Amino acid sequence: MARIAGIDLPRDKRIVIALTYVYGIGNTTAQKVLAEANVSEDVRVRDLTPDQEDAIRAIVDNIKVEGDLRREVSLNIKKLQEIASYRGIRHRRGLPVRGQNTKNNARTRKGPAVAIAGKKK
Repeated sequence: MARIAGIDLPRDKRIVIALTYVYGIGNTTAQKVLAEANVSEDVRVRDLTPDQEDAIRAIVDNIKVEGDLRREVSLNIKKLQEIASYRGIRHRRGLPVRGQNTKNNARTRKGPAVAIAGKKK
């Protein structure tokens, strides 16, 4: 089982897909990492040689992923809240941050609708 950036990659998936299990690595970044490491995208994780694993690991170590990236994102959000910017206030209230409509939708951010007591007559 390949372990990259503290994440166990699923053995049966192609390496280009398995790399996206690491927080901070998407499809495009995974393709760039594999191109730089000279590893085919069609290789399954279980078929990687130790040299290929080391090459991928060395490249991923240069990218900000997992704990460092999560910490940076949370600090950025905390900074927005502290300076009381519009985006920070939206984060604090749990509302959509990027200008989405909230009159009818936004249930993911707002949570389930709460019934109003005594409304039904």
